[in-house]
Amino acid sequence: MDSYPEEYTRRLDMRRIPRHVAVIMDGNGRWARSRMRERTEGHAEGVNSVNRITRLASDLGIKYLTLYAFSTENWLRPAGEVETLMHLIGWTIRKETPELKANNVHIRLLGEIDRLPPEVAGCLAHGVEETRGCDGLNLCLCLSYSSRWEITEAARKLAALAAEGQLKPEDISEETMSSHLATRGIPDPDLLIRTGGEQRISNFLLWQIAYSELYFTHVLWPDFDHEEFVKALEDYQHRERRFGKTSDQVRDDSPEPADN
Repeated sequence: MDSYPEEYTRRLDMRRIPRHVAVIMDGNGRWARSRMRERTEGHAEGVNSVNRITRLASDLGIKYLTLYAFSTENWLRPAGEVETLMHLIGWTIRKETPELKANNVHIRLLGEIDRLPPEVAGCLAHGVEETRGCDGLNLCLCLSYSSRWEITEAARKLAALAAEGQLKPEDISEETMSSHLATRGIPDPDLLIRTGGEQRISNFLLWQIAYSELYFTHVLWPDFDHEEFVKALEDYQHRERRFGKTSDQVRDDSPEPADN
């Protein structure tokens, strides 16, 4: 294990590490442009940030890390950039899968994977299969994903069940809806981080982040390093998560500290 976790575990309350962190990785293109480079070089540099944050999340005991890697809307980008991104995704997964498996990281995919080029989908499927037995960090990659697509697909599935007489409309609950989303079986994010300075959600996990803590930073994704990630976790740990309750109720519900 690298030496950094010891430093960060002194700064963080390890009893309050979020179970699930989601990240909108924004700023690759601006990072490249500020250095007079091609946008694709920014995406390549962003892969290094993915590697850094995945390793640290795993070492800190975070159970789910969900990364917004390629949105449904990203298909509208110039064809050359999309092609490069697809190649980069496939190459990265193929290269990193052995190390992810060695570190007990389970790759999970969310999105319209069948829209991806066959060779990229093949690399991803191999990564998922190779890490299926891992029970450490769940690395959830959102590819060709949008929340409106996900919710629409869930509504279609529920409508089909109702039409077939397998489900009564009045029996549809929040739990029923959640069980038909792409994230079924995955707990909602405790913390959503967006890099790059923008303060919007961009069609990402709209159902799941109803009570997530939001953290926005001006740091561009390729510059988002261990220190920046820990800053986000520190900020999260200073939040009071009330879930609709009052502060007094939250304090009353908190367990008493154990005696030494």
